[in-house]
Amino acid sequence: MTAPPFGTSVPGNRWDLAPPGAPRRTVSVVVAHYEQQAELDRTLAALGRQTRPPDEVLVADDGSRNAPVVPDGVRVVRQDDDGFRLAAVRNLGVAASTGDVLVLLDADTTPEPSFVERMVALPEALPEALVVGRRRHADLAGTGEELPEPEWLRTAYADTRDLLDADATGHRFLIGAVVACTRWWYDEIGGFDETFRAYGGEDWELAHRSWTAGGLLAHCPDAIAWHDGPDAGGRDRDPAASLRETVAVADRTSAAGTTWRGLLRGPADVVVTLAPTLTDTEVLVTLDSLLAALPRAVVRLGEAHRALAGDDPRIAKAEEPIPTTARTHLTVRRGLYGDQRAWTDLVAGLDGEVGTREVADGRAALEDLRLLRRAARWDRPELAPAGEPLTTKLRPWTDGITLESWLGGWHGG
Repeated sequence: MTAPPFGTSVPGNRWDLAPPGAPRRTVSVVVAHYEQQAELDRTLAALGRQTRPPDEVLVADDGSRNAPVVPDGVRVVRQDDDGFRLAAVRNLGVAASTGDVLVLLDADTTPEPSFVERMVALPEALPEALVVGRRRHADLAGTGEELPEPEWLRTAYADTRDLLDADATGHRFLIGAVVACTRWWYDEIGGFDETFRAYGGEDWELAHRSWTAGGLLAHCPDAIAWHDGPDAGGRDRDPAASLRETVAVADRTSAAGTTWRGLLRGPADVVVTLAPTLTDTEVLVTLDSLLAALPRAVVRLGEAHRALAGDDPRIAKAEEPIPTTARTHLTVRRGLYGDQRAWTDLVAGLDGEVGTREVADGRAALEDLRLLRRAARWDRPELAPAGEPLTTKLRPWTDGITLESWLGGWHGG
C-alpha cells in the first residue's frame, strides 16, 4: 500500500462530493491495437482534436504483422504475437507512459472532442476513482449508421445513477475500451491480469479488484467514444468462448453476480476469524452452522482448532493475512449458531458507508475491509467510521448445547 500522490477521498462511493477545481495533471492516452490501421488512424486523428489535448499518446501493439503507422509525436510499443493478449498489451503501454492520469482506448473506439477532458476530471480530484465512459456504436467504416447500445448497460447506469449507487456488483459495468484512472491507482491495484488470454473479462476483473481495494467507481455519460461495429452482444459468438470467459471471471472475482454460487472455486468475499478462546464444542457448532449458511466463506482458526475442524479447504490459518479480494471480515468472539437467513443477515450488516459494527452483545464484530483499506491509505479513520451495534437472530452458544444436539436439530438451526 502506497500513499496517494495528490487529491483527496470521499465517504463510500460518493464521487459526487469531489472538490471542484482540482489542479490539472499530466495525461497519457494508451491505445490498444492489433491489425486495425484504418481504425487506428481515425482514433489518433480524433485524439488530435481534443478540447483537452493529452500530454502523450502511446499505441500499444499486440503483435501486428507490421508495426502500426502513427503521426509524429505518437509513441509505439509492441509485444510479440503470442495469441490474444489485450491485458498484457495494455499493461505494456501503461508501463511506457509518463502521465499522472491514464486514459485507455481501443484502436476501433474513436473519442468525441471532449472525451479526454471529461474522463480525467474525476481522477484528478479523487485518485482512487476508476471511470468508465460511454461507448456508443456505429458502422464507422461503412454507412456511418448508428447501432444500438446494450440496453442492459444503459439500464444499469440509470438504476445506479451513473454508478454513484454502485455496490460490489458494479464491476460488471466497466468497459475496458473507455477507462480512465490515475497511474498511481493503476499501479496500486496491479494493472490488468495478464492471465486473461482470450476476449473479454479482464476489465471486469480489474474493476472488481479496484473496488475491493477501496476504489471509487463512476460512469461519465458525456465522455463518448464511438466503437466501429456492434456491441459484442450483437455479434455471433462461439458459446465455448463465452463459457471460458465466464469461468475465467468467476475464478478471479468474489462478488455475487460473477463468482461461483456453490463450487469451492475462486476467492472468498467473506473471511471469518474465530477467537482462540472458544471451546472445542463451541468451535464445531459455530463452524458447522456458519459454513452451512455461507459455504464460500473462509474461516481462520488457530492450530488446535484447525485439527479439530478436519480437512476442509475453507479453513485457513489464523495468522494468514486476509485476502485482498475479501470485502467483509467477521470476528466471532463467542459461539453463535442459527439458520442461513440469520448468518446472511449478519454479514450484510454493513452498508458501504460504515467501516465497523459490533454485534449488540459483543459476541462478534463486522469490518468493511474496502473502507478500512481506504482509511488506512489516507490515514483518515473517518473514511471507515464505526456504526451502531447490530442485533442478530443468531443464537448464543451455551454450555447446554452439545454437538449431538446441534447435529440432531433439537437445539435449533
